[in-house]
Amino acid sequence: MEPGARDATAGAPYVEASRVKKKSSKENKQTTLAPSEQTSTMKRLFGFEKEDISSWHRLVCLLNRPTDPASLGIFRFLFGMLMALDITQERGLSHLDYKYLDGAPVCRFPLFNFLKPLPMDWMFFVYFVMFLGAVGIMLGCFYRLACLMFISTYWYVFFLDKTTWNNHSYLYGLIGFQLTLMDANRYWSLDGLRNPRKRNAHVPLWNYTLLRTQIFIVYFIAGVKKLDADWVEGYSMKYLAHHWLFEPFKLILPVELISLMVVHGGGLILDLTAGYLLFFDATRPVAFFFVSYFHCMNSQLFSIGMFSYTMLATSPLFCYPDWPRRFFGHFPEFLQPILPFVSPAPISSSSCVYPKPPSGSGGQQEAHAAPKPTTPSFKHKFRAIFTILYIMEQFFLPYSHFITQGYNNWTNGLYGYSWDMMVHARSHQHVKITYRDGVTGDVGYLNPGVFTQSRRWKDHGDMLKQYATCLSENLPQFNISDPEIYFDIWVSINDRFQQRIFDPRVDIVKADWSPFRPNSWLMPLLVDLSPWRTKFEEIEGSLDNQTEVVFIADFPGLYLENYVSEDLGNTSVQVLEGLVNVEIVDEKKNYSLQPGEKMQIPAGGYHKVYTVSEGPSCYMYIYVNTTEAELQKNFTKLSELQEKVRNGTETEPLPPELQPLITGLDDQDSDSSVIDPVVRIFLKRQKRMQEVKKRREASLIERFQRFASKKYYSIRRGFLMTAIALRNLAVGLPPLEQLTREVAYANMKEPETETEASQDERLKDEEVQR
Repeated sequence: MEPGARDATAGAPYVEASRVKKKSSKENKQTTLAPSEQTSTMKRLFGFEKEDISSWHRLVCLLNRPTDPASLGIFRFLFGMLMALDITQERGLSHLDYKYLDGAPVCRFPLFNFLKPLPMDWMFFVYFVMFLGAVGIMLGCFYRLACLMFISTYWYVFFLDKTTWNNHSYLYGLIGFQLTLMDANRYWSLDGLRNPRKRNAHVPLWNYTLLRTQIFIVYFIAGVKKLDADWVEGYSMKYLAHHWLFEPFKLILPVELISLMVVHGGGLILDLTAGYLLFFDATRPVAFFFVSYFHCMNSQLFSIGMFSYTMLATSPLFCYPDWPRRFFGHFPEFLQPILPFVSPAPISSSSCVYPKPPSGSGGQQEAHAAPKPTTPSFKHKFRAIFTILYIMEQFFLPYSHFITQGYNNWTNGLYGYSWDMMVHARSHQHVKITYRDGVTGDVGYLNPGVFTQSRRWKDHGDMLKQYATCLSENLPQFNISDPEIYFDIWVSINDRFQQRIFDPRVDIVKADWSPFRPNSWLMPLLVDLSPWRTKFEEIEGSLDNQTEVVFIADFPGLYLENYVSEDLGNTSVQVLEGLVNVEIVDEKKNYSLQPGEKMQIPAGGYHKVYTVSEGPSCYMYIYVNTTEAELQKNFTKLSELQEKVRNGTETEPLPPELQPLITGLDDQDSDSSVIDPVVRIFLKRQKRMQEVKKRREASLIERFQRFASKKYYSIRRGFLMTAIALRNLAVGLPPLEQLTREVAYANMKEPETETEASQDERLKDEEVQR
């Protein structure tokens, strides 16, 4: 895949393409370099002359220029393969029955409220059609039908649930749509074996132009969005610098500079420049190295499914369109029958516009082999118009939020089509849902997340409106008539103060919302308080390891009602800015606090903090989990005692309740009343930490085996559950006992995996803390 002349990358003219012959590597280089001595600098760089865009006719001819189909065919294969894998994982085939369980009262968040999920067995059928479409794309088998099968079901599932939206899922749908319109089955496809006219036929240049521009937009717009002050100053992804992948950088840089320079600075520069570096021949090898390194790191840093591998698969699109011929030409000849075509040259296609061969450019034999010159037809002009309009639309959409203002919150639009990847990090400190019976006036509280499997509704007004509407439809089943729903949601974005995102005084059921008007019950982000973040770091640095702090900002006329657990025996509130009144509910007393003043909050009761100043108030809770602190002291003593017993310095016999420090904790002992509860917790935590250490120190082979086993059983479950659903649709439901056995068989896991499954999340948390 070595870079070459730009005219080949952009789509070689017919005369050059028709001369492709099987030559040695040295001859290929000579043939490639020769035209560069005769062409202009612009053509060497961009693949066309400025005269090619000097008129509409010339532009149509350029976009429909015959181009080698090889690179497009390889990308089609890789994309279809990755999408087939993605369907079982990030699209959720392996756990589809948990998401679309029939009869369960579930609040959903479709883009359009009329969209509803089908019954569960039919949803498995939808995913089965999507999977067949992805496999069809990969193999190039009934290609156009396969693309339609894939994108129709993919976009249906995509629009069905906004809570799963992200930029790369949106990108998959765009690429699937583009491939539907392209001739990507002209190389290394089953359609080519069935139809000689499609086998190894030219594709028009706009096929490559669309894909290359789409990938350029992904990189470049993501870079532009990272010019946000929070990203440039290093607040967006601060926690990443502690990941083990950045250990080599810690040899020369402190963690703070790794976060600022490597994570944020490096990510910004790469996104801004990757598209340009991939485009030009001279810089492409450098781009390949950094882009590949970047995506390989992302595959380990984030749970983003096939995205990293899909982006790696797009990089070769910027090379010669005929790079697969040269690449596979180095393989032994006995493998050639199963590998993509190395020769002959591509044949003519009606999808392309062929110019007249330059006069005197070749002999009579070559002219005889050349396709007849063609003039642009309506379909060629239409495809050129579509290409231009699509590219313009893709540049416009990330900045179209002034139209869809109802979807704007603290950040613009729904997260998914703006390419603002990883720019905003949120944390939620407090979520309260209050209902009021519209008939009796009774007030009660709901568990946040009731009737839904998602947590994303907390940050988006449109989803909050859908959630409130759903709750109002379900609560009457529990004798709550005409309910009013109020949300009090506290969010911190990029390490700012925790503050309300929506007005807690508004009944969201009756609140007005439109996709084209600003959300009137959205509270403004207190950006004027952003400079306090520097002070936060100083305050946090002055505290010991057992002391925690939470920074709060609130609006005039509102109050925060909070409960201090008895575990938090040393909790105080201190005012940073503004004026507040603190009401201790049980004592029925009020205390006024000014900036710099603080007071102790009694544990085991409620209190309210009122903002009484004209502007927003800022204050912080400082607390110590006294129960956890005491537990840590006991753990330290037990660890020292265990070490003394092991090295023989402890001469006194241990009492029965401490014996497990020597013998360990068996499953039968875990519930024994003889064992001290603190010892039991200590040994369980010690076991988890040992498991963390074992995983971190595992060899590459062991890690791969664990990864492969996990993926195998996940994919296995998806296919078995799909087979059960298709059988149900075809012949009806079997007896309940048989269905139970079938589902149990589908749920079967490797014994080792089964025992570790319950600990996976805790182990991940431990790894992050370490």
